[in-house]
Amino acid sequence: MFNDIYRHKTVFLTGHTGFKGSWLAYWLKQLGANVIGYSLPAPTVPSHHALLALDNAETLADLNNVPELIKAMQTAQPDIVIHMAAQPLVRESYQTPLETLETNVLGTARLLEAVRQTPSVRAVVIVTSDKCYENPEDGRPLRETDPMGGFDPYSVSKGAAELITASYRNSFFNPAQYGRSHQVLVASVRAGNVIGGGDWAVDRLIPDLIRSTQGNDQPIEIRNPLAVRPWQHVLEPLSGYLLVGQKLLEGNVPAAEGWNFGPAPTDVLPVRDVIAYARAEWSAIRCHEHPSAANPHEAHLLSLDCTKAQHKLGWTPVWNTETAIQRTIAWYRDYYQNGAVHTDADLRAYTAQAEAANQPWAV
Repeated sequence: MFNDIYRHKTVFLTGHTGFKGSWLAYWLKQLGANVIGYSLPAPTVPSHHALLALDNAETLADLNNVPELIKAMQTAQPDIVIHMAAQPLVRESYQTPLETLETNVLGTARLLEAVRQTPSVRAVVIVTSDKCYENPEDGRPLRETDPMGGFDPYSVSKGAAELITASYRNSFFNPAQYGRSHQVLVASVRAGNVIGGGDWAVDRLIPDLIRSTQGNDQPIEIRNPLAVRPWQHVLEPLSGYLLVGQKLLEGNVPAAEGWNFGPAPTDVLPVRDVIAYARAEWSAIRCHEHPSAANPHEAHLLSLDCTKAQHKLGWTPVWNTETAIQRTIAWYRDYYQNGAVHTDADLRAYTAQAEAANQPWAV
């Protein structure tokens, strides 16, 4: 997979203790990479990172601890840096706006500064969010050429992280000067609402639904049952991130841009439909709709246009949303009922289907 580019490569992965980061760390290990993690400790108990018990080297420190970050990166001497560390929750950003901005905005700048001081680095993939865009909610899927923006502190922090990434790419890692004044290619990647086993974050739909199965007295309250989002299994955007990383490591200069990785347009669903699929997989899920004007603002409609990734990278989704929900709920159900962790089984099933579908990264 990925032209075997990651075998024996050193990958400096920030946020490796988080939900998406732990899935990516596991996949990279299967690809033969030497993964060096940099992150705060896992944010939840239980945590996917702890369940996987990966033996990669790691530094547990704050992204804004500049001396520690530079020391860790220079010690690792990575070939590629994948930046996933972030404050990842919209509602949390209303409670801690300054911390969110410092981590997501200045943390990205500090990461890129550390890259500038580490000559071994050849590729950088900065992970942001579909919420980085100024979203008019006019029904049009958002594409890479749309302006950055955001209503809430989380969204604007991701838009600002994109602008900082573009500034560093233009100023210090300009693709036009690649191979002459520098040897680094930088890309940014954006995904939709990512689901999958091992996420226990608060104020996320699937983890909240799963908590309702564990003997809670009250069913989960659904704030925005009609909110429409681009739902996708965690492995979908990760395959896109790894594909972009492959292109950068191969010296593909046009890949040093921003990229959307979202589901097919038919898989952009309201929350209410996602709940119906989840309940069909595990009847113990208990929730009721409780919209309220007192809730902080969250976008009602959000979807991504992934035409660019499809045309220029050959990337397309492998699992539709129904499959993604089924696999996700089954992961949790088997974990709570049998103590099983199906991360490896899900990865094997996903990559086998990708290979059968002739995905360019899988064959």
